[in-house]
Amino acid sequence: MSQSEPDRIMDDTTKKQLNVDTVKELWSTTYNTDGKPDWSHIFKYYHKDIIFQDTIQRIEGIENFIAMCNRLTKRTKQLNMEIVSIVQNDNVILFEWIMTMMFKKYPSTPLYGCTKLLISDDNFILEQRDYYDLWGDIFNNIPRFGKMYRRFIIKKFG
Repeated sequence: MSQSEPDRIMDDTTKKQLNVDTVKELWSTTYNTDGKPDWSHIFKYYHKDIIFQDTIQRIEGIENFIAMCNRLTKRTKQLNMEIVSIVQNDNVILFEWIMTMMFKKYPSTPLYGCTKLLISDDNFILEQRDYYDLWGDIFNNIPRFGKMYRRFIIKKFG
């Protein structure tokens, strides 16, 4: 009987200890300048019960997380990530990033954000929370609308 993809990933014993250097290395090879993102080398670091949350969704479980990553790969022509800064305090790693997404029919869109990783005692990512301003960063690239959106936000919330 063959193992499912998530079970095979969880059995991988070639994992490095998760720390700021490992995360920089893993994320820099996930999001590269050579085309579509490839998460295959990083899935083994995620706990089978991973909780991923960002501005638009909450995903629970490694199978759902892998499916989400695959959907993003299909939607983008290219995805690059620059890690601007990274710190660790005990089992929490925080990093600031600039992710540039190139879609098939639209111009490049940079998103500015941060990620918080909660690391388990047995070296798995238990939780990942991505923080970013999805709409503001996208609207900045729409002529005239970006300025109008910013004026509205400042007027109502600034």
